[in-house]
Amino acid sequence: MNTTKPVEPKPVLVEIREVSKKFGDMIAVDRVSLEILKGELFAILGSSGCGKTTLLRMLAGFEHPTSGRILIDGADMTDVPPYERPVNLMFQSYALFPHMTVEQNVAYGLKKERVPAAQIRERVREMLALVKLEALSGRKPEKLSGGEKQRVALARSLVKRPKLLLLDEPLAALDRKLREHTQFELANLQYQLGTTFVVVTHDQDEAMTLASRIAVMSAGRIAQVGTPGQVYEFPANRYVAGFVGNINLIDGRVTGGGSGRVSLQCDALGAELSVLSEEPVEAGATTCIAVRPEKITISREAPDGRDRNVLKGTVWDLAYFGDQSLYRVRLQSGAVLQVSAQNLRRSAKLTVEWDDEVFLSWDIASTVLLRS
Repeated sequence: MNTTKPVEPKPVLVEIREVSKKFGDMIAVDRVSLEILKGELFAILGSSGCGKTTLLRMLAGFEHPTSGRILIDGADMTDVPPYERPVNLMFQSYALFPHMTVEQNVAYGLKKERVPAAQIRERVREMLALVKLEALSGRKPEKLSGGEKQRVALARSLVKRPKLLLLDEPLAALDRKLREHTQFELANLQYQLGTTFVVVTHDQDEAMTLASRIAVMSAGRIAQVGTPGQVYEFPANRYVAGFVGNINLIDGRVTGGGSGRVSLQCDALGAELSVLSEEPVEAGATTCIAVRPEKITISREAPDGRDRNVLKGTVWDLAYFGDQSLYRVRLQSGAVLQVSAQNLRRSAKLTVEWDDEVFLSWDIASTVLLRS
């Protein structure tokens, strides 16, 4: 008998219904619909100019939709001014008051709302402890590091206990190592508090590390919504595949199929490849397949070709990153594929070098068939 208690689905906190925003003749956001759950760390990912920051500003109330509705916790917020929304926005620049101490910066919003002094002291103390800044409470921003400023801004945004915290490129000002460390701190803090976070970023690694779900935006529209694993392993279209992570995109023409398997002639590679597909694909149709560099095996010896796509080429270029090596292999057709391999053994010598003749192979199940 199965006594496992079913997991209750999280309720929806934010509903974005067919929201559009125009600036003159330019459409910045085009009929976007999204649902964001309570207690979720949700990321809106996209390149510059895709509309992600405009969407964030509409959630905050700093921009008004041209059309559509925005609901937060069931209440229509479309026409509600920013200061009346249960929302806080943490700016990319952090916007700390330079003449105030850390403690005063964090307390500022509560003082503006005339919260009793004793309650302000208690809530500020709790928040500084949560972000591990108790020892720096008397310092001013000019005496803080980038990571410390980021935590002060976060504490100031959270001390008012908003239902929704919006973060605009929150880690962009940090150097790489500090950014990677702070990503985990931010995710752990969100988990402890249970506050719904919406992070806008152009950094795919940041979105993949932080978020429970990601919305990928392109040209004002949502290209795909899913978990990091879904977006990375099962991209909805060519744009998402090319934007999220490194990938090899290969155009082809369907030559046949059956039993959940499709064959494609890829003229650029001078080869016929196979891919798994549960849906039938019409013979003669042009399509695109994708394979991630880490799914490809590189070797000097010919591999077993059963249920694998196999190609032959020459190492044209390579880069050594310590934990892994990235190879660019030129095929006999002249096309170039990228391959990444983990450096599992401790050795200063690479197993495959420049100009080596090599075989590339990958499981047909690792090939993604893109229909758009």
